[in-house]
Amino acid sequence: MAEAPESITPENPTPEKRLVTESGVAARVVQVIEGAVEGLGYRLVRVKVTSGGNATVQIMVERPDGLCAIEDCEAVSRTISPLLDLDDPVGGAYNLEISSPGIDRPLVRVSDFARWAGYEAKVELARPLDGRKRFRGILGEPDAAMLTVPIDLPDVKEGLPSRIVLPLADLAEAHLVLTDDLIRESLRRGGPPDEDADGPEEDEEPEEEAAPQVRFIPAPKRPKPKADRPVKAKSSAKPAKGPGPRKPVITKANRLKDRDSFH
Repeated sequence: MAEAPESITPENPTPEKRLVTESGVAARVVQVIEGAVEGLGYRLVRVKVTSGGNATVQIMVERPDGLCAIEDCEAVSRTISPLLDLDDPVGGAYNLEISSPGIDRPLVRVSDFARWAGYEAKVELARPLDGRKRFRGILGEPDAAMLTVPIDLPDVKEGLPSRIVLPLADLAEAHLVLTDDLIRESLRRGGPPDEDADGPEEDEEPEEEAAPQVRFIPAPKRPKPKADRPVKAKSSAKPAKGPGPRKPVITKANRLKDRDSFH
């Protein structure tokens, strides 16, 4: 089986890049958290943001071996929650959900296709190939240059090729299909190593997939802008004084009249 580079190992300190990237709000979330997730030794799988009355930011992470336990989700949540609170890439209240990729996981790196060669998957391309974008079939191993991956299509019409070589550069979306074989293999990989000389204990169960760690993030409180008060126009001109009451005119006749009134 072809071996693709792993993320953050002594042999490969540079994290393996994803083939699928987000856009819009999800892309802003990735910019905030991706470095912190990789710094903890995990790989970011996918970020999905659903809007509406109950907005959710779903973040899928995993260890380099493809597994993820509850403790891993809790560690990631504790690290990235303050970053999201500070940068606020969503711009409102939302539920933060940290989870493992799950059994029918997305395939976002070349190493994902290499690790799950031989299992059924759904693949969608960004550009049509032979007149179609969507394919469903059994994955083959990526080529040596890690540029293409073959997929064997079931029930093809006579005269049409049963194997299509998909260019990974045109990958839009891909995920495994939940089958009995996939479930058995996922449980086996989540259990104790095959080289364990003692073998698994009778009461030992495979490592469980991590349940999503959900946290509600309230909308950030921002100071309300003060309402503009109307400014009264000031006038430098003083109001003109009116004529006012006229002063009485004192005449000689009035003085004689006033004198007679006192006698």
